[in-house]
Amino acid sequence: MKSGKTCNKKLSEKSVQHLLQLLTMILSLLKNVRNRTEIRGALRSCLKNTNTFSGLSTASTDSFDRRRPDITPARKYTGKRYNVPPSAEFVARVSGIATMGKLPYQETANGLDAAFIGVPIDTGTSNRPGARFGPRQIRAESAMLRAYNSGTRAAPYESLMVADIGDVNVNVYDLKDTCKRIREAFRSVLATGCIPLTMGGDHTIAYPILQAVADKHGPVGLVHVDAHADTSDVVLGEKIGHGTPFRRCVEEGLLDCKRVVQIGLRGTGYSPDAYEWSRAQGFRVVQVEECWFKSLAPLMAEVRTQMGSGPVYLSFDIDALDPAFAPGTGTPEIAGLTPIQGLEIIRGCRGLNLVGCDLVEVSPPYDTTGNTALTAANLLFEMMCVLPKMKYYD
Repeated sequence: MKSGKTCNKKLSEKSVQHLLQLLTMILSLLKNVRNRTEIRGALRSCLKNTNTFSGLSTASTDSFDRRRPDITPARKYTGKRYNVPPSAEFVARVSGIATMGKLPYQETANGLDAAFIGVPIDTGTSNRPGARFGPRQIRAESAMLRAYNSGTRAAPYESLMVADIGDVNVNVYDLKDTCKRIREAFRSVLATGCIPLTMGGDHTIAYPILQAVADKHGPVGLVHVDAHADTSDVVLGEKIGHGTPFRRCVEEGLLDCKRVVQIGLRGTGYSPDAYEWSRAQGFRVVQVEECWFKSLAPLMAEVRTQMGSGPVYLSFDIDALDPAFAPGTGTPEIAGLTPIQGLEIIRGCRGLNLVGCDLVEVSPPYDTTGNTALTAANLLFEMMCVLPKMKYYD
């Protein structure tokens, strides 16, 4: 039946339902696109004058701007559609409510392959506070992100269903209660099969997150990028804080210690060998001096061999980077990694069975330029681009 000759025929109830569902979906997808009034008018007119999907397609195509990219890629094997952030070519970066990468917000991880989630705490910090504002600032700066990774040619929004699921409702007055809330929130996320991409918050959050991860996957490998080992036992009488998470994780059997690497460690210490305990557990320790003046791609080839095919968690403290590049953090240490080396580490995780990632310790009050949070947003995007099942263009 030709679409142009159907205007006098009545629609069946089922056809009406299908057309309304299709119209609702299209209007939702086009709500931020230019000339939406014209497109909506064409679609509404089409509903009045056709009872076939081919007619709808013909009428709407005539007024659709063919120069715009397809913003609704389909999952080829299931027909499932992905969330695709609006392009800054058509929607101003400064507009809208701030979500990670301008992705849609949803309240739960249901139906997602990966989710950005904030944990806004700095109750566990030992020096400069402010990391509770990290997730908010990272989201704001992430408006600069685009849909594709030009360096690796990764296409995350053609590979994974991703959304921003907001923040854990932390208790800023009680760190132990906050850890409980984080653990329960991440158990719920992981139960859906979703991979969490976490915005900290101070590094305390890695402990309850890894409790939830190990509940699902068993002991995991760990790629830990940091200026500090975070393996202290007790600090000021407390066993939970941003300097102790990986000590607690080892004690509880959350880590596969032969598959743990710590990269970028540096600074003054409380003993001649500040990393003796890490080595005694079987961790590979890569002090920053081993990273100076060189590419870290060869190191990451060795790390991939060390991690094997088992589940791996990636934890990246922004203070791993030299404070010249990332001053907005609580415990800065000089002579750190460069952003280029940070990218090499994350991109070097491609092919690993990543089951979760975090980026922690961004403290916006100590960097009024916003560049620390901008760097963090880019590193989180890079983490998403090395998750399993990622599509890469040749």
